[in-house]
Amino acid sequence: MSLISAAVIGTGLATIGPIAPAGAAIPATIPLTFTNNSGRGEQIYIYNLGTQLSTGRQGWADANGTFHAWPGGANPPAPAPDAAITGPANGKSMTLQMPKFSGRVYFSYGQKLVFKLALGGLVQPAVQNPSDPNHNILFNWSEYTLNDSGLWINSTQVDMFSAPYAVGVKLPNGSTKSTGHLKPGGYNGFYSALRGQPGGWANLIQTRSDGTVLRALAPGHGIESGALPATVMNDYINRVWSKYASSTLTVTPFADQPNTKYFGKVSGNVMNFTNSSGAVVTTFQKPDADSIFGCYKLLDAPNDLVRGPISRTLCAAYNRSTLLVNANQPDTSSASFYQDAVTNHFARKIHAQMVDGKAYAFAFDDVGNHESLVNDSNPQQAYITLDPFN
Repeated sequence: MSLISAAVIGTGLATIGPIAPAGAAIPATIPLTFTNNSGRGEQIYIYNLGTQLSTGRQGWADANGTFHAWPGGANPPAPAPDAAITGPANGKSMTLQMPKFSGRVYFSYGQKLVFKLALGGLVQPAVQNPSDPNHNILFNWSEYTLNDSGLWINSTQVDMFSAPYAVGVKLPNGSTKSTGHLKPGGYNGFYSALRGQPGGWANLIQTRSDGTVLRALAPGHGIESGALPATVMNDYINRVWSKYASSTLTVTPFADQPNTKYFGKVSGNVMNFTNSSGAVVTTFQKPDADSIFGCYKLLDAPNDLVRGPISRTLCAAYNRSTLLVNANQPDTSSASFYQDAVTNHFARKIHAQMVDGKAYAFAFDDVGNHESLVNDSNPQQAYITLDPFN
């Protein structure tokens, strides 16, 4: 089961972590140490926004971990209350209290972010929209869930690659687990590699008028904004479709259920999946690049036990371009990932620059456990560290 959904840009917040059992003894809040090692001089602003798990209400937490519910929204959207926490200067740390939320910790450089409230809830930054009020602000976010089962916190690039940071959790024995750190030179290395990738990939990079590099859009948002051709994956998709018209794709979606297998075969414009009894259990139309990069639309993954797990497996295999080299999926060995000339080069270049090789470069990057996420069932402390821009 995927621990993270695609990060939601618009209203609502992504959820990570399982549903908590009753009776567990995680405190109401845990400390979050926020460290600024960015090497930059701008003022940092921090926002802890999410859904209060005990009530289901959306709102924000202040530095003490106190929950504040959002007021009602409006049409057109009205400004949200100022939830900004003034962050630490370069080289400094501060400790906040993290409540039992499913939500995001945003951080911005030099300017406060603009949040508004629509009738349906919080409107979050939409970086793919050039008219979004946050478009020219340097910012990023982490996603987390803290509940009675523990803490799950990630470093995500599902929507964009931007200001570098890492996350961590302190275990009861005093040790820590962390993920999200770039290799030395990895920040500049990523952008240099993306600029050098032909086919429109360099157009994903967004720069402010003063020359500041703001972010690289994830390729799905690049297609949406016209920065990346919608046909960028067509050659690979066509080759996959041709291969499985005459051979069978075997999907074993659950590592702990090796006998649960589904068999895919292309017929016309659809790939039919059958179970071991030969019954058709789900059907996929020929996907397009946007469906692949977003793991949605023609590769929708409902939270069920058949189509969703098959779709997640297909999504990962398309993004990593492993379907032509391995007819048994998921392929969980990173040695075969991104080897085709047609692939998710955004994801490829992010993983190449990570110290531990792990990233959330697309929604189901957790297939095979290649995601940048740490968790613990008895967290003593959480960490977010802003890293240097080098």
